[in-house]
Amino acid sequence: MSRILVVGAGGIGTASAVHLLAAGHDVIVATRSGEPGRDPLAGAHGLALDATDAAALTRATRGCDALVNAVNPPQYTRWERDWPPLAAAFLEAAQATGAGLVTVSNLYGYGQVTAPMTEATPLRPNGSKGRVRAAMWEEALAAHEAGRLRATEVRASDYFGPGARSGVSMLNRFVIAPAARGRTARLVVGVPDAPHSWTYLADIGALVATLATDDRAWGRPWHVPTAPPRTMAQVAADVAGLCGIPAPTVRPLPGAVRAAMRVIPLIRELDETRHQFERPFVLDSRAATATFGLAATPWRGALAATLAHGEVGTTTVAAGSPR
Repeated sequence: MSRILVVGAGGIGTASAVHLLAAGHDVIVATRSGEPGRDPLAGAHGLALDATDAAALTRATRGCDALVNAVNPPQYTRWERDWPPLAAAFLEAAQATGAGLVTVSNLYGYGQVTAPMTEATPLRPNGSKGRVRAAMWEEALAAHEAGRLRATEVRASDYFGPGARSGVSMLNRFVIAPAARGRTARLVVGVPDAPHSWTYLADIGALVATLATDDRAWGRPWHVPTAPPRTMAQVAADVAGLCGIPAPTVRPLPGAVRAAMRVIPLIRELDETRHQFERPFVLDSRAATATFGLAATPWRGALAATLAHGEVGTTTVAAGSPR
């Protein structure tokens, strides 16, 4: 049994802790409030912690085999300001305690790609958020290669599924939810027919739990096992099929509406990742499957679980649901 400190109890932190607990590990979940321990985190130890406080994070990490960075700055528009002190605190804690560092990241660092992304795809970010994430990994990898700590990084595509908090999952909110109600899906960004990899939240937790407790993890990034890509139009049709209703229309918001929405800072921040939803954006996750024996949750099963959970406005799935 390993002792693992998971920092952050959002969707990814919770999924990671759940998988670690299920495997019999001793799990501490640190948040600002220190209030995990309720379902689904029954069995975890709660800890109140400010993750930007390197000294406090180091004290909390002592005696742990691994430290999981599952936090995310609350303001998407302030990553350049808020991420560096967080990343520095995690590096300091891992270096001071010997705990392996597992950082949950995304695909921003790859920038605009023209082929499926593997872990060997160069980091060529095309915006400030991608540069922040790329720099975090480069610093962690340099420290690992210098022998100062053990580090790995989990990279997932845009995720969906039960436990994805409101406003976090684009697919849950803008495609699955309206499709389950038989309504037109209106896209804030992207086009309906661009193939896109969608990562199931529970699969992120499964990989995090594996990497935190397997010495083969260290010194490289790993892609979360992810089902084959689906366009947003295909996702809407799949959802409708599970619900036993006609496939709805999927279309972008009118150009005038999109233009008017640009007064909102958050909408302007989406420009950096707009390409991900306007052209093929495909994740190759075969390395994690080959190394650890992990596979993506089957697509229809993941969609059915998302619908059954009720977070997208329906609890009814048609009789043709996957077995």
